[in-house]
Amino acid sequence: MAQTNKKQKSVVLVLAAAVVVVVVLVAVRRPPPAVSVVDLKREDVSQTISSNGKVEPIDSFVARAEFPTFVSKVAAVEGQAVHRGQLILTLDASDVQSQLAQARADLISAQAGLRNARAGGAPGDVAQLKADLIQARADIASLERTQKALAGLVASQAATQDEVSRNQTDLDKAKARLQSLEQRQAAADQAAGTDAEQMQLRVNQDQAQVASLQEKLRSATVTSPVDGTLYSLPVHAGDYVKVGDELADMANLHRVQVRVYVDEPDMGLLSPSQTVQVTWDALPGRMWSGTTAQVPKQVVPHGMRSVAELLCLVNNDKLELLPNTNVNVKVLIRESKNALVVPRGAVREDGNQRYVFVFEGDVVKRRNVTLGVASASNYQVLAGLSTGDRVAVPQDRTLRDGMNIRPQEAN
Repeated sequence: MAQTNKKQKSVVLVLAAAVVVVVVLVAVRRPPPAVSVVDLKREDVSQTISSNGKVEPIDSFVARAEFPTFVSKVAAVEGQAVHRGQLILTLDASDVQSQLAQARADLISAQAGLRNARAGGAPGDVAQLKADLIQARADIASLERTQKALAGLVASQAATQDEVSRNQTDLDKAKARLQSLEQRQAAADQAAGTDAEQMQLRVNQDQAQVASLQEKLRSATVTSPVDGTLYSLPVHAGDYVKVGDELADMANLHRVQVRVYVDEPDMGLLSPSQTVQVTWDALPGRMWSGTTAQVPKQVVPHGMRSVAELLCLVNNDKLELLPNTNVNVKVLIRESKNALVVPRGAVREDGNQRYVFVFEGDVVKRRNVTLGVASASNYQVLAGLSTGDRVAVPQDRTLRDGMNIRPQEAN
């Protein structure tokens, strides 16, 4: 019985050892891991910034209501081509015309008052005072001559003392009248300066009022200042408009401005004259070309983002891009033609050093690389690799220098 148990244990041990041997052999003979491998080749590679933006006109003309009124007539249609001087719409300006007529009458009156003030008073009053002064001086001269003559006649007893006294009384009255007239003249001269200043202010105010009303009257007839497109016409005949309300927007849209909202981390990549490509979801398959014009110097809030506003000039020869539409924008930062490229997924980093695994024979070898332009899928290779090298793209698999792999051609 004991021998039987001993034999059974021996058999179990032998079987267990056999299983271990089989497992080890299977493990040793397990095939190497399959890893995607690509053959390096040359192609164009470019680094771009993709974002969204808004189309804006360049040097647009916006007509706004300068006084509250009604729209009398609309002579154009939104979206149509217009030429310089073409009538767009007219406003009811009857109240402005009445105000202008009254303002002109007030100005004429003020100008007449200014002339009178500078002359010392009303022309009739000034002339009368001047004539009275001349007459008073003449009367005094005549009475003085008479007084002198009477004095000689009294000495020769040809005139009486009473005649002399009466003449002296008339002379005193004449001198008193002259003094009164001269005081009136001095007072008029003194008042003339103050009156002239006041009347000048009134003239200035009336002139400004006339000019303002003339400008309002001109604004009642809206015409196109350019050969371009009437891209916005928000009013209709009979509409009531308030001061500042938009009446019409016009611009030459053969070249437009696109305001691009670039995320803050990409600001340092921007510079003037970079190539820009614009697409619009409303017209799939179409693309418009342009260049960067004004590089942003600050970051501003835009919704939930902090963005830099990049201004680009874009050709719009067919007038397809409309102001205020939202577009997609791609800014070309750097580009290299016929460059040796390696997939991004093949590149690993060790501190500041980048490297790849090159497939040689049945194993991969680590090789340090220097990279240049980076696109969304590839890097430009500046040093470390050559055309035709086979590079592993391990994705999530960890590779080691000298590791045996089973290559799979990448799709």
